[in-house]
Amino acid sequence: MKTPTLYAPDSIRGITIKQPWAACTLHGDKRVENRPRPWAPGWRLLHAGAETDRAALRDPLVARTVRGMELPTRAVLGLVRITGSHTDPGEACSPWAQPDRFHVDLDDVHPLPLPVPCDGQLGPWRVPLAVYERVLLQLPSHLHVLLPEATS
Repeated sequence: MKTPTLYAPDSIRGITIKQPWAACTLHGDKRVENRPRPWAPGWRLLHAGAETDRAALRDPLVARTVRGMELPTRAVLGLVRITGSHTDPGEACSPWAQPDRFHVDLDDVHPLPLPVPCDGQLGPWRVPLAVYERVLLQLPSHLHVLLPEATS
C-alpha cells in the first residue's frame, strides 16, 4: 500500500514559473508575474516548472539577466511574497509586464542556496511536506513566515 503524501501547512503554497522567468525573478529585478487571472496575496514557494521558455532566452532583457546562470527546472528555488494583482489599462507597470494579462506583484524574494527537486502544478499548489522541510533548512531566518504557528 502506498503511503499518503503529507503536505505543508495550507498557509504556504507553491507558484510554478517557467525558466528563464523564475531566474529573472530570483536573481534579477522581475517583480511582475504575468497570469491569466489574479492571485491572492501571501507567501509562496517559487518553483521552476519542467519546461524552459526557449523563445524568452532571445529577449535582451532576459538574456542580460540570466547570462551565465544555470536554469534548474522541476525544483523549488526560492520564497516570494505576492502583494497583489492588477491590470494596466495604459502604460505597462514594468518592462516585464505583458499586455492583456494580470500582473501578480512579487516582493520579498529569497533564493534558496540549493534547488529542492519537486514536481509542481498550475495554479497555487500544495507543497509536499518533505519539500517544505528541505526549504526550512535553507531559510532559517524565515521561520516566522514558513512556520507562523511557531512564532505565535
